[in-house]
Parts: sequence; C-alpha cells; structure tokens
Amino acid sequence: MEQAKKQDSRGVDEEKWVYDSSLDHKGRIPLRASTGAWKASLFIIAIEFSERLSYFGLATSLIIYLTKVMHEDLKTAAKSVNYWSGVTTLMPLLGGFVADAYLGRFSTVLVSSVIYLLGLLVLTMSRVVPALKPCDVGICQNPRRIHDVFFFLAIYLISIGTGGHKPSLESFGADQFDDDHPGERKKKMSFFNWWNFGLCCGLLLGVTIIVYIQDHISWAAADVILTAVMAFTILIFCSGRPFYRFRKPTGSPLTPLLQVLVAAIAKRNLPYPSEPDQLYEVPKSDQAQGRLLFHTEKLKFLDKAAIIEDGQDSAEKQNPWRLATVTKVEEMKLVVNMIPIWLTTLPFGICVAQASTFFIKQGTTLDRKITHDFMIPPASIYALAAIGMIISVTIYDKLLEPFLRQVTGHERGIKVLQRIGIGMIFSVLTMVVAALVERKRLNVVERNPLEGSLSMSVFWLAPQFLIIGIGDGFTLVGLQEYFYDQVPDSMRSLGIALYLSVIGAANFLSSLLITLVDHLTEKGGKSWFGKDLNTSRLDYFYWLLAGMTAGNICIYAFVASRYSYKNVRKTTVAVADCYEGDHIEAMA
Repeated sequence: MEQAKKQDSRGVDEEKWVYDSSLDHKGRIPLRASTGAWKASLFIIAIEFSERLSYFGLATSLIIYLTKVMHEDLKTAAKSVNYWSGVTTLMPLLGGFVADAYLGRFSTVLVSSVIYLLGLLVLTMSRVVPALKPCDVGICQNPRRIHDVFFFLAIYLISIGTGGHKPSLESFGADQFDDDHPGERKKKMSFFNWWNFGLCCGLLLGVTIIVYIQDHISWAAADVILTAVMAFTILIFCSGRPFYRFRKPTGSPLTPLLQVLVAAIAKRNLPYPSEPDQLYEVPKSDQAQGRLLFHTEKLKFLDKAAIIEDGQDSAEKQNPWRLATVTKVEEMKLVVNMIPIWLTTLPFGICVAQASTFFIKQGTTLDRKITHDFMIPPASIYALAAIGMIISVTIYDKLLEPFLRQVTGHERGIKVLQRIGIGMIFSVLTMVVAALVERKRLNVVERNPLEGSLSMSVFWLAPQFLIIGIGDGFTLVGLQEYFYDQVPDSMRSLGIALYLSVIGAANFLSSLLITLVDHLTEKGGKSWFGKDLNTSRLDYFYWLLAGMTAGNICIYAFVASRYSYKNVRKTTVAVADCYEGDHIEAMA
C-alpha cells in the first residue's frame, strides 16, 4: 500500500516536472506545463523557415547566376553548385560536434545564425555597392574579379552559418520533447513531419517569390529581403528563450567511443563471460549516466571492453580507458551499425542533387510562359518538389501513420528504415521519368534546331519534381528521425549532421560522377556533357543513375533487415524506440 502511494506520488511529480537531464533558462528542472513541446518548437520552426527561405532562394537560382551572370559553362557551373552544396551539407559535422561538446545547441544556433546573417549582408553588398557589382551596366561578358571574390566569400559564409545552424536547430527542436513521457514521445514523432512542413513552406516561398524578384526586379532586392527576414527571425528565436529546455554540453561525444575501442583491444584475449549480466554496468540510480541501454549480441568483440578483470580494484573501474559500461559499448555499436546505412543512402542523395542543377537548367530551355505578360522563373519549377514533399508529409502524418499504427501495432506505423526505403524507390522512378522527358526534349530539338525546345511546356518537368518531392517526404524525413534517434543521446546534434552529410557527400559524388562520365564518354567519341543542354545527353546520365540507385536498393534492403534498433533500459519497461515492443521486462 505504502509502495503504491510512493509510485503514484512519483508519477504525479514526473507529470509536473521534466526529468530528462534538461534545464530551463534559469538552470532549473523544467516545469512541463510551461516549457518545451509545441509551445517552444514554434519559435524554433520560425527561424528554420527563414533559413530555408534564404538557402533555397539562393541555391535553386545559383546555376542560373553562374551561367548567365558569371558566364561559367554548364559542366563547370553544375560542379560549382555541387561543391557549394557539398560543403554546406558537410559543415554540419563540425557544427554538430561543437554544439554537443562545447557550446550547447542554443548558443551554436545563435552564433551560426549571426554568421549566416553576415553572409547575406556580404552577398547584398556584392550586388549593391557599385565597386563590387559584376559590371557597371547590364550583363557583361567578363565580370569583375572583385565581384567573384565577394560573391564566393558570401555564399561560403552562408555555408559556415548553415554548418552550425542546421544540426543544432533541429536537434534543439527535438530536445523540447521528453522521450520518457508517452504523450510527448508521440508529439515528437509528428515534430519531424511538421518540421519538414515548415521547411517546405520556406522552400516554396524561396523558389517562387524570392526567385521571381531575382528574375523580374533584381538580385539585390531579393538579397535585401532575405537579410531582413533572417534578422527578424533571429529576434523571434531569442524571444522564445523562457520556453526552451536546454541540455548542457557534455564534452566530446567521440571520446567515450574511442575509450570503448581502446578497452576492447586491450582486453581482446580475455574470454567472454558465461552470462551478459556479468558485464560491467553502473546502477540505474546513477542519474549522471543518463539513459541506459540493453546488451545486444552483435559486434561481440566490443563487449570485451565491459569485462571486469580478475582482481580489478575500484580505482581501475574508474578508468574509462580500461573498463567501459555496457551502455557505452552499446553506443559504440549504434555508431558502427550506422555506417552501412549511411553508405547505402548516398545514391539517393546523388539523385536529389540533380534537382537543383540539371533539372533547373532544363527549365531554361522550355516554354515558361503562363500568360502573355508572365513567365515562370526557371528556378521556380523547384516549387513542385516542395509541394510534393508537403503532400507526402501531410498524408503520411494524418492518414498513413495512424492507419499503419493500427495494422502493425508500432507507434510509428512502420520502422523508420522502411520509410527511408520507400523514398528510395521514388528516387529511381524520378530518374526514369527525367530520362524519358529529356529524350522527348532532345527529339523536339532535332526536329526544329532553330527554335529548340521552346515549343515544349516547362510543365513536362512537373512529374519528376513532384516524384522526387514525394520521395523526400519519406527518405529525408526518415533520415532525420533515424539519425537523431539512433545516435547516443550525447551526440544528437552530430546525429542530425550525419543526416545532412548524406546529402553533402552525395553532392561531391555527383560532381565526381559527372567528371568520370564526361572523361569516359569523351574517349568514346562524344561526351554526355556538352557546352549546353542541346549538345548533351542527360537522358543517358539519368538512366545510369536509375540503374545505380535500383541496384543499391537491394543492398540497402539487406542491410536494413539486419539492423538492430536502439534498445533503452528503463526502471520498469524497455523502450526499443517503439520498434521491438512496448512492454519488455527490464534486466537486472
């Protein structure tokens, strides 16, 4: 009776306060009713909307600017865009590490947002200050060198800002939901869907309104608007500080992983214990250790780091380079298990890279007139990808997930790796459709070389943009959720950075693939990449990507089927991130 009363009292206490190692803005245990969840997330989504507005307003029109204003050829411009996109999406690995280890997520977002704003200011200067403009009047054949310097300085400052902004902001938003509270855990599943909804709204406005201003008014006017919006949303983000839940940085999240590896190698000759519960673990009562993980049977070599040696005294047990806990060993296993998943998602990222380069450039060769007086800017066709993603995310969150939850019994409806795999199938379909459309466009050019493909509507590109957008709604959202949930709790900013690095590495691979294909096909007589689209064979390149991605899906399916999800140990139940079942007995 007395024990039941204590449990009831504890339940009421946990309902009032948040005991997940987070703190409020005054360094106290957060009050659940007045902090976190959606009341905090709305401030965070606002600044993400602004960042995506700026990023896609610049990224989707970058290839147009490089070819029309800076006079780079198609191949060079595509590689320049891929290099910039690659740096922009790989920088979060550094930003995520700094956030987890030293600055904390809120401070990293604030510092990186200021750097981002500085980049936008420099970009505006390069198009407003007379001495920094490409030329004095109109479009010139040889832009000033000083403009090139300031332009690339600006966009790479934006890359650095994005490096701290993206991983820290998304993980900071997810931190507002308590994993150990059933209601908040369900809201957190929706958070990633609605995060991407807000992201797509920023993208949509970026590739329509901002791109229209660039095309019909001036590049400088668009830059001024983006700079003002970013400055305003930084203020909004700061005003939400009283509602946020903060987590203190815990030092380098890579050090415990290295300690496990060193301890396992040092004790490689020791025999395995007869039972897993003989491995070393700290008691659950030690709150400083955070959430504990169950032991798994895979990668057993690493288990040797948790073997207690005969005669090992308490001082030696305190040496993490000699003895690791089961939880630390399992965290190392989580990171190792992620490597095959990361590698097998790269072909999807290569397909996504084509949407902001060759897909956009295709739009410049087609009829973009809506009325006699209105013509769609080439980059605005990218809005269809955002629409596809918004449709995909909304239908999944409101219809598919609740339905699949009833069918499968899983809180997420289907496993996150299954969701990622579904999106990969859409990427193959995108490349097939893109190849067929490009073949049709080239046929039109062959029949009428003088007019080219201007008789063909730009809306022939709509299916490939819509399909890649739908695929993004499955794979990109799934990757965000996967890398945030499955990394150790101490490196969640780095987890989001790993998701972004898939796209970053894929952009570099796309550039490498273009160079390799160009070299090989040129040896065969004629390169697939000419000086312009009409002398290129992008349809062949799209078929190549479709074949590569289809083959990769088979490898991904094998890897995903053997994957073991994070299995969290709680006082009374284990939560295997809602995959393994909801009521597993806790091991002693």
